[in-house]
Amino acid sequence: MTAMTRFVLASASPRRRELLAQAGLAFEILPAQGEEASTKEQPAKLVEYLSYNKAVEVAERCKENHKNDTTVIIGADTVVALGNEIMGKPKDYKAATAMLTKLQGTVHQVYTGVTLVVTEGGTEKQAPQIITFHEKTDVCMYPMTPEQIAAYVATGEPMDKAGAYAIQGKCAIYIKEIHGEYNNVVGLPVARLMQELFARKLV
Repeated sequence: MTAMTRFVLASASPRRRELLAQAGLAFEILPAQGEEASTKEQPAKLVEYLSYNKAVEVAERCKENHKNDTTVIIGADTVVALGNEIMGKPKDYKAATAMLTKLQGTVHQVYTGVTLVVTEGGTEKQAPQIITFHEKTDVCMYPMTPEQIAAYVATGEPMDKAGAYAIQGKCAIYIKEIHGEYNNVVGLPVARLMQELFARKLV
């Protein structure tokens, strides 16, 4: 089955692409086009909901392709949560500064939801198998001065990151400790993902 399984990443994220490649998967990229909506739900439910929407949308778009192959669509979404506040990607530098000001010196949570849509080859009429899960990682940041926050925001790095920081980038010097999977904070809990694939003999 391994040779006949095609993987499609429903995301344009460079981080997710790098993590999947690091795991040794050969995959195609077909980003979801739907909007990343609403911060009005519990973070775990929200990321599962958004990852599901992304994976199902892409599955619909490519269902006419590879009819004879087993296809696995991988959708993912990440948010940062501080108490009851959910933080997605900042819309501008002011929003990034506000997010980092709240997060510095705290323990917050990073949630990533993942959905796999598995369509078995040669069984076009059979409903796809859908697996959705999430991972949570606690992140503790060192305090940052307003000047340090301004300097980091000025690099532009926070602008496409949930919570306005990249743990694998220039913000690494402000990360005191984490509890949970590191790659979950980067944007994809690749160890858990691979365990799900192993369990279903998809790799």
